Amino acid sequence: MRSLLATLLAFSLAGSALAGDLRGTGDLGVVVERANGKLLVVEHTGDTRLSEIEGLGDLSHASVVFSRDERYAYVFGRDGGLTKVDLLKGRIVKRVMQSGNSIGGAISQDGKWVAVSNYKPGGVRIFDATTLEMVADIPAEYTPGKLSKTVGLVDAPGNRFVFSLYDGDQIWLVDMKDPHKPAITRFEHIGRAPYDALITPDGRYYIAGLFGEDSMALLDLWHPENGVRKILKGYAEHDEKLPVYKMPHLEGWAVAGSKAFVPAVGQHKVLVIDTADWTILDEIDVHGQPVFVMARPDGRQVWVNFAHPDNDTVQVIDAESQHIIKTLKPGKAVLHMEFTPRGEKLWLSVRDDNRVQVYDTATMTLLKELPAEKPSGIFFTDRAHRTGL
Repeated sequence: MRSLLATLLAFSLAGSALAGDLRGTGDLGVVVERANGKLLVVEHTGDTRLSEIEGLGDLSHASVVFSRDERYAYVFGRDGGLTKVDLLKGRIVKRVMQSGNSIGGAISQDGKWVAVSNYKPGGVRIFDATTLEMVADIPAEYTPGKLSKTVGLVDAPGNRFVFSLYDGDQIWLVDMKDPHKPAITRFEHIGRAPYDALITPDGRYYIAGLFGEDSMALLDLWHPENGVRKILKGYAEHDEKLPVYKMPHLEGWAVAGSKAFVPAVGQHKVLVIDTADWTILDEIDVHGQPVFVMARPDGRQVWVNFAHPDNDTVQVIDAESQHIIKTLKPGKAVLHMEFTPRGEKLWLSVRDDNRVQVYDTATMTLLKELPAEKPSGIFFTDRAHRTGL
């Protein structure tokens, strides 16, 4: 009997030790430390830092996507580096220098392919998500001998990617049914200088912002045969033209119910749009030029941060009344915001004060601060299961 009890106790202790080494990935995320090429691995149940990963190159405009099991992060650096990171082990799995200058990326619906959007050379390159071996190279040649910067790269349903050509005034739709021979559909003359784009949460509409004109370009991915049409024409024609200190990020559009809350380029306004017909319903005057306009997952609140020189401020809009209900002053250079998956908390980076702040979204009060060196992007692993993120 004593021998049996000893054996059972040994198994119990071994099981406890093993359990202590295990954790899930559903509450993990990363914070980009842009000045030193590092990632912080964090968790948002207890709001703590877990590890720090070095050697990711130039992260001055870095973005991140996740594998479908949420274990691996794919980091797109400004220097053209594509890095696969193991969040559970806190280390780099593989890193490839795939271009001279890149601006973001996406992961396919099935999680097999990672696409990178490049400025230099212009185009998109697609990699095997497991090995980071390149499977397709798509130069963005919009006229013989001329390559365009590519922007607004997103994943779309049906294992497709969509991106825009900044210099070429085009949108390209890439079908990955045969990954070694992707089928490309080109939409030309969409409007002047598309600078960024988004896909709606349901994956139906791809919308490119146009820096060269007061309108946006919309592609219905259910009916791409209908081509691209202009929406929001002349949305800023009655406003004073202001210097644009930072282009807004359209990926941060807030879609709340049947409304979209959209940053107006160069204006101190958030536009409210009816997503049924893509017309403007209202304009909300805000503190500065919006950069990110983000909806809490339940759609009730919209949080807004701003470009320099107003980037010490965040405002909260009630989506129902469309009134500003809170103005916060987190600190110098608020660069990025990220909601926890169900929206009870919001994390934001305060670059010039070297910290990350965590807010209770119900009370809009500060819960916690974490040290971080020049933090910028914050990305949580639930993005793995959301189209376009």
